[in-house]
This record gives sequence, structure tokens and C-alpha cells, in this order.
Amino acid sequence: MTAMTTGNTSRADANRRRILDVALAELLRDPDASMDQIARAAGVVRRTVYGHFPSREALISTLVDEAVETLADADDRARDAVTDPAEAVARSVLAIWEIADRYRLLVALAQRTVTVQGIRERLAPLREDKVQLLQQGLDQGVFHSPLPAPALAYVHEQMLFAVMEAVNDGLLTAREAGRSATVAVLTAAGVPASTATALVARVSEET
Repeated sequence: MTAMTTGNTSRADANRRRILDVALAELLRDPDASMDQIARAAGVVRRTVYGHFPSREALISTLVDEAVETLADADDRARDAVTDPAEAVARSVLAIWEIADRYRLLVALAQRTVTVQGIRERLAPLREDKVQLLQQGLDQGVFHSPLPAPALAYVHEQMLFAVMEAVNDGLLTAREAGRSATVAVLTAAGVPASTATALVARVSEET
């Protein structure tokens, strides 16, 4: 590869990264932001944006992919070396919520363009980790549910989406949503509400 080719590739990568960063900010500010608006905000011509992303839907899909990757990384770090299933779930949900709160408007937007099924497919690897964790908790008697672990993982996932929508609709403040969502997820897994509340308060103070 020649120096000129390398330089062009680096510039193209830098443009793509800038477009994604600006697009996220613009879409969170205005969910109806057009490709023209995003191009102007990124300081590039419209053709440059379309050169990287053939449609607005493709751009949003890429942002969702990056959001899911960020969530998975946060989940891995939060659960590292935690052996108690309930604490692992608490740390995971709190860490995921901190990241997800930045993307909650994007998720609402993506549901219009990527489809809920598309989001579910992207979350599959993260969900598989949750299934293992929930099964561990069920086997140890930490969790109690009439649902098998795979179904319970879906319930938890949809609960978090519902809390995001509640925040978007002004029914819950973003500040209280993280802890509330974590307690709700734990109680859905059969952890007593008082135990879940105390655990979430302790973990929140430590993080």
C-alpha cells in the first residue's frame, strides 16, 4: 500500500468516525435529523456521508451496532470476578444502564428503523451471557422464577426497554431510573424487594 493510499484510507476512516460521532449527537438532540443536517454538523458535504452510509437507516444501524458493543464491554467489566449471581446482575444492570441512558433516545429511534427484531438479534450475545448468569442463580437458589433462564432473560431485556421508554416519555427521571430498573430486574428474578433494594444501594455506593 502506497503512502498516498494509506493517507486516503486514514482520512476516510477519520471522516467516518467523525460522521458517526456527530450523527449520534445530532440524533439524540433531534431524532428527525436528516442526512443533510448531519453532514453540515460534521463539516462535510452530503456526498461524503452517503459515501460511508448509503442511507439514514444504514447510519442508524451502525450506531446501534456500536452501542451494543459498548454495552457488552460494560457488562463484561461489571461482572468480572463477581461470584454472587444477584450481585453480578445488579452490577451488570447498573453498568449497562449508565451506558444505555446515553443511547435511550437512539434505541427509541432505532425501533422505527432497525426494527425490534433487529435490535434483539444484535443483543443475542449479551443475552446469552445473561442466560448463563440467571441459570447459575436459579441452580443456586439465589433466584426463584417459574420461567426458565432463557425466558427470564427476555423478560429482563424488555423491562429495561420499557424503563427507557418511561424515561423518554417523562414518567421517570433518568437519575432514578438506573437503580429502579436494577431493583425491578432482581425482584423479577425472585429476589425479595428489600434484599434487592439494599444490594443495589450498596453496589451503587461502590461504583
